[in-house]
Amino acid sequence: MFKSFKNLLRWQISAKDLNSLYEVILLIMNYSFLLSFIISVVIALIAIAFYTLIERKFLGYFQLRKGPNKVIFLGLPQPFADAIKLLTKEQSTPLPSNSKLFYIAPTMGLILAALLWIIFPHNNASIFISFSIIYFLCVSSLNVYVTFISGWCSNSKYALLGALRGVAQTISYEVSITLILLCTLIIIITIDMHIITSHLYSWVIIIISPIFVIWYITNLAETNRSPFDLAEGESELVSGFNTEYSRGLFAIIFIAEYANILMISLLTVVFFTGHVQYINNSFIIFKTIIIARIYLWVRATLPRMRYDILMSLTWKTFLPIRLTRLILITSLLYNI
Repeated sequence: MFKSFKNLLRWQISAKDLNSLYEVILLIMNYSFLLSFIISVVIALIAIAFYTLIERKFLGYFQLRKGPNKVIFLGLPQPFADAIKLLTKEQSTPLPSNSKLFYIAPTMGLILAALLWIIFPHNNASIFISFSIIYFLCVSSLNVYVTFISGWCSNSKYALLGALRGVAQTISYEVSITLILLCTLIIIITIDMHIITSHLYSWVIIIISPIFVIWYITNLAETNRSPFDLAEGESELVSGFNTEYSRGLFAIIFIAEYANILMISLLTVVFFTGHVQYINNSFIIFKTIIIARIYLWVRATLPRMRYDILMSLTWKTFLPIRLTRLILITSLLYNI
């Protein structure tokens, strides 16, 4: 009887251990999404830091001058030195500004940029969004509010003028992005990025190369990159909608902008180029770096456009081409 009681006691102890282990496993499974999201955002922030370093080095070579290569080894700590400098400077807030929105707007921009990295199609993802492309369009469209609120709450004429420019530019080129994605998705026949990266073996860029050129130009305008950085035109608007921002808030706007650039480069790779299934992650990252470097080449080469030419480019030139291509591709694929 003593032995049976002892065995029963051991069984109860082992059952409790198994129950606690099961609870720990459930807890890990429930928080795996949060952990994966945090890791993705941290890696994206590190990529942004070194992308700014690459940009400064490339601009130095393009303009026949020295880049940031004096800090220790090849200037690698330079991005972190810049971050420390921006975060330790004095924060100035304009007295007539709306102080709450003044702090909320840059934070909102950084959060939206971070939320886009949920759909990063790597092999070890803990969440799968079936409508990831629709999710991308919904989240990226909210950046219009960030630009407008940043310029309006500063209570500055320069900032408000830059915000109005940025809102008109962003809305116009979002229409362009949506129509181009429709042309691409009709060929791919899915809106799940994980399915695209694991099953797309043909290069869509070869099939609709004129659309890819328009896509790339549209992305330059959507991310406020030169020669379409008219919302932040320093020569006309004293930095545009972020005129009154300094220190950490300026750094947040800066980080959000570069995070969007890297995300758009990643989406360009996913939508327009094929993939190798067994080296998916490394191959996608390699092609993303190439696409992101072309942004630097364009910035060092082309001058800034005039604003009316920028707006007429999308409505009078790109829109007829996009609609014609969309009708043509649809009719060819579905025999309409």
